[in-house]
Amino acid sequence: MRNVLKYFIFSLLLSWMAFAPIQSCAQDTEEPKEEKFDAKSFIFGHTGDSYCYHITEMKGEPICVWLPVIVKCKDGGSWHCFSSKHVCELKEGETFEHKGAHFYVSPISADKYPGKLVEVKADGGLSRPFDISFTKNAFGIFLVCIFLLAFFLPAARKYKKDPMAKPTKYQGLVEWLTYTVLDGIIKPNVPEKKVKKFAPYLLTVFFFIFFANLFGLIPFFPFGANVTGNLSITVVLALLTYFFVNVFGNKHYWKDIFWPDVPIFLKAFPLMPIIELISTITKPFALMVRLFANILAGHIVIMVLMALIFIIGGMYGAGMGGVMSIVSIFMTIFMTALELLVAYIQAYVFTILSSLFIGMAQHEPEHE
Repeated sequence: MRNVLKYFIFSLLLSWMAFAPIQSCAQDTEEPKEEKFDAKSFIFGHTGDSYCYHITEMKGEPICVWLPVIVKCKDGGSWHCFSSKHVCELKEGETFEHKGAHFYVSPISADKYPGKLVEVKADGGLSRPFDISFTKNAFGIFLVCIFLLAFFLPAARKYKKDPMAKPTKYQGLVEWLTYTVLDGIIKPNVPEKKVKKFAPYLLTVFFFIFFANLFGLIPFFPFGANVTGNLSITVVLALLTYFFVNVFGNKHYWKDIFWPDVPIFLKAFPLMPIIELISTITKPFALMVRLFANILAGHIVIMVLMALIFIIGGMYGAGMGGVMSIVSIFMTIFMTALELLVAYIQAYVFTILSSLFIGMAQHEPEHE
């Protein structure tokens, strides 16, 4: 019972830390009755990418980690590099000038370029510059990569230094995690001769997705980035699997696509090759959408549950808002626990399907 009470109090503190900025904003306004809670900006502000890492607010002043903005204007414009503080703190209608160009971050509620940095032309038109800024999601990717290197490399160095030495508890943990994926996912689907060739990629993609999902559920700095809930990230992961499947596919894999073992009248009309070629695209597409949709949906559900506190409170008063906060916190704890399971399941599904597709491309036909 004590442990349950501790977890409940800890969850309340985490919820307060994550959502205190909204409460402080509402209290610091001059006309609190007219201030409306923007649920769209609240939900998609968390699930989307951003140019700064918002931590909290104190006395109405945001406490953020300002990330570098790096853009190149269109029509032969020059490169611009400056702190995101200059554009993220702008009031509505204001722009930031840098080397003769004017910029601002479009609101999340905007119809065009929501949440993106845009350049304001002299005629008032908007233009999206070539943007390679170090955003919140990019920060989250670097954080996961640094963690994986710090977690696996010390154990690898110890094994390399003395392979016959008795492993420590830390080495045993790393070995257990590695062989869980290797023996449970990779070896059953990839031919034995090809395991060493493809295991590094499959192990890397599993642990990257798994820890990125876990870090995204922690609601305070430096965590909280919705990395795998971003479509551009899942596109890259799916393209990597597509690359390993099709570039390293053997001749039998390509024979089954362009000259399958079907009756001759089906070969005369190239319906089967067209279907097989389409399947090479739909497989990574399914990987991309499945990972993106499941992670994004989980984050949205959690944020909607928290947003209900302010929506109900604004509609029916502080009393109903307080009642809704109790219900919402319990539901958020349940959804967070469910998302911990989803974090592993999605890493498992992406890796096992990738290993299955790679194994199918490496399959050798059996002869009598």
